[in-house]
Amino acid sequence: MVDTVIVESDSVPVSAVSWPAIIAGGFVAAAMTLLLLALGAGIGFSVVSPWSGMPDITTTKAATVGGIFMALTAVMSSALGGYVTGRLRVRWPGSTPGDEVYFRDTAHGLLTWAFATVMGAALLASAATVVSGGAAAGAGPGAAIAARDSGRTATLLEPMLDRLFRPDYAALTGGDGQRAAGVFAGGRDLAVDRDAALRLLRSRTGPATDDRQYLAQMVAARTGLPPADAERRVATVEAEARAALDAARRAAMQLSFWLVAAMLLGALAAGLAAIEGGARRDGRS
Repeated sequence: MVDTVIVESDSVPVSAVSWPAIIAGGFVAAAMTLLLLALGAGIGFSVVSPWSGMPDITTTKAATVGGIFMALTAVMSSALGGYVTGRLRVRWPGSTPGDEVYFRDTAHGLLTWAFATVMGAALLASAATVVSGGAAAGAGPGAAIAARDSGRTATLLEPMLDRLFRPDYAALTGGDGQRAAGVFAGGRDLAVDRDAALRLLRSRTGPATDDRQYLAQMVAARTGLPPADAERRVATVEAEARAALDAARRAAMQLSFWLVAAMLLGALAAGLAAIEGGARRDGRS
């Protein structure tokens, strides 16, 4: 009787994904991103004047410049990370078709870009959580986000509130203005009035007719201005607040679009650089 021996010659399948190379390339891309962002922050501080009265670029121009720099940062860092991944990946057998090698190299570049992007977003989210947690201790994530957005709007409208409640000292030196201001200030704190005015100015539809009259009365009592002058000041500040909030909205919209463009360009650069790195690794170029 003859025994039949079956020998399995097939080797154990090896994954086509080289995770060590992807992680290494992702770290390189993230580090390059931090370096370029630090460089951009330094350049920004060097060209922006700290004096509010000095001429400066508008908000939309600043958003455009920041978006272009963000796109360049994404392309440079992603290309470097993708190239490192392509050079460090595991060499595949020579029987692998050329189109499959091309696809795998591109996929490695995309995975490197995705790893660096997710890792950077997680680190930024952790830092933002720590910072906002101190300001909104005990509050939930929704309250922290609301507090952050409220703080941004309040900071934007602070100079306008200063102009709104700027007193007319000539009128407050005596007469009816002095008595009205004294009575009103004695029963209500100025900070409370500023908060009420801030809530009315940043409302989605703007102050209603009765709210605008209430603001005018508040300004007249606080500043000593005649009712007609107080109404004109309220109208002027309201127009300035609308223009400032609209400019901030347009700037945020442009930055969002630039962020999408930067991410797409970064993904494309990572894939192409990984193809070049893989070709160098295999001696195909």
